[in-house]
Amino acid sequence: MNNTQTNIIHWSFWLVAAFGLLWNLGGSANFFMQMDAGIVASFPESDRAIIEGRPLWATAGFGLSVFAGALGALLLFLKKALAIRVFAVSLFGTAVTMVHTVMVASGTASFSVGEIFAMILLPLAVAGVLMEYSRRVSQKGWIQ
Repeated sequence: MNNTQTNIIHWSFWLVAAFGLLWNLGGSANFFMQMDAGIVASFPESDRAIIEGRPLWATAGFGLSVFAGALGALLLFLKKALAIRVFAVSLFGTAVTMVHTVMVASGTASFSVGEIFAMILLPLAVAGVLMEYSRRVSQKGWIQ
């Protein structure tokens, strides 16, 4: 195979980049909503337990997670390999946030299996997949 054939970007690249951007923009909107006490008051008790008891380091991790994730997705759209490092920062922020979430889940609030999946496992999986995907497409020469 020559370089021309291997550097053709598959349509799924754009789908993954769009998903990453939408996911992280949604997370960014969620971050801002959680800064409003009136909105937080309308959340279920388990969510409020996490938000209201969240220390500064966990809030910083949450912000790092979603804002770096959105930037990483934009960089992926621009076909920049810097997306790999930015997604790594997002994954780190997600892990920091999840440490607090797990502490709350194992202590003060009871979570359903669905809540554990949606609030702990899914964000970690998405952040990890986006970082790994950007690494793989860089190896293919799709981003530089």
